[in-house]
Amino acid sequence: MAFPFAAALRSAFRRDAPQPTGRRSFDAAGGGRQGRAMQTFGPINPEVGAALHLVRARSRYLAANDPFASNGVANWCGALIGPGIRPAPKAETQDARALAGGAFEAWADDADHAGRTDWWGLQRDIARHIVVDGEALVLLRDGPNGLRLQVLPPELLDESKSATLSDGREIVQGVEFDSEGRRVAYWVLPQKPASIYAEYAPAVRVDAADVLHVFQPLAAGQVRGVPWLAPAVLTASELGQLMTALLVGTKVSAMFAGFLTDLNQTGGFPFDGDQTGSIMDSGLEPGTLKVLPAGMDVKFAAPDAAKEAAIVVRTNLLAYAAALGLPEHMLSGDLTNANYSSLRAGLLPFRARVEQVQYGTLAPQLLRPVWRRWIATEVIAGRLDVSPELRAEWIMPRHAQVDAQKEMAAVKEALALGLMSRTQAIHEMGWNPDDLDSEIATDRAREAALGLNFTGQGGDDAVG
Repeated sequence: MAFPFAAALRSAFRRDAPQPTGRRSFDAAGGGRQGRAMQTFGPINPEVGAALHLVRARSRYLAANDPFASNGVANWCGALIGPGIRPAPKAETQDARALAGGAFEAWADDADHAGRTDWWGLQRDIARHIVVDGEALVLLRDGPNGLRLQVLPPELLDESKSATLSDGREIVQGVEFDSEGRRVAYWVLPQKPASIYAEYAPAVRVDAADVLHVFQPLAAGQVRGVPWLAPAVLTASELGQLMTALLVGTKVSAMFAGFLTDLNQTGGFPFDGDQTGSIMDSGLEPGTLKVLPAGMDVKFAAPDAAKEAAIVVRTNLLAYAAALGLPEHMLSGDLTNANYSSLRAGLLPFRARVEQVQYGTLAPQLLRPVWRRWIATEVIAGRLDVSPELRAEWIMPRHAQVDAQKEMAAVKEALALGLMSRTQAIHEMGWNPDDLDSEIATDRAREAALGLNFTGQGGDDAVG
């Protein structure tokens, strides 16, 4: 029995079947007035190379001057790093874990090549570079006292240096690739990071093993990072201009100045200031009465759009927050209409984004390379007696809880049902299980020696 649909399907796929010509069934590829108004985006690396310098400069300006951008950047850094991401060595014995963990903590205090901060402070600086500049550049320096980390301004990675080399090698925006597309070197400008004078010297080739280039790519094959503020630049600029105009209009409206028309033409100039200047330069103050020459009148514009200012501002704030991937209250700081459900609903997708960056960008591009370089350096120098292949699990900072009691009840139930291990629960709270257990055991021993009981059960010495 023949099926007409099957026959039609075979006919459609025959080589000699008529093919559609020139017709675009996707509206996104259509022309006309709407199509001409749409912008396009080409291959990622040419686009980034052409725009990176200007986008980075504007992003830095916003982060330094715009109150919303400054708050958003600080909240992103706080969510990604918090007090610091710490390693939990994955050795088989507790003694080996304690040895490696203690040695790393001691090294972390002096990890900064500049001597200004520690490993945890460097993490914060790197996170800020990633958010504001789109990328972070870290130089690994081996010295007599072990590994040191130097955070460089990303612009020192020479984005103007691109070339085709022999044997299939190439340099793209300061990054050198071998014939198989692997990063083998970075071309770094030798200027001093703290220099205040414009300098020029040819870029120096630095082996990729000594450089960490940390950024979250937008597309496969991307070479340089893009500032996270890039989608918000235009919105932030328009919002800033709107708020300035609204503020000036409000200040003028608050003056309640009166104007008298001199019918006998005996008055002087209507304003003390420049006749062509702004109203704020004209000498007006609250309660002012000004005499105007005959035939002159003053009218102040009161556009209807100003009546909808609150809605317009909030709409732009929502777009601003969406561009940065933040819940709106983490950009504006406004919790007026927030409650437990709305805060949790807004924080859950944000925390998913944070974990994507932590485990997909920071861990493979920064945390694990630093750990591998550090442990190899310490073992070779004879300062640490563990396997150089020892790995570590990274404990991310604990997320702030909207309702700690409800969250702890959920953790307790998950533990009781076997859906979560105690180690996992401790990691989610930002602690190292070995350290926590050791502290608990020490506290219990001290309490027993002093006859204390903080459990709410027991004899006359019970406390709480």
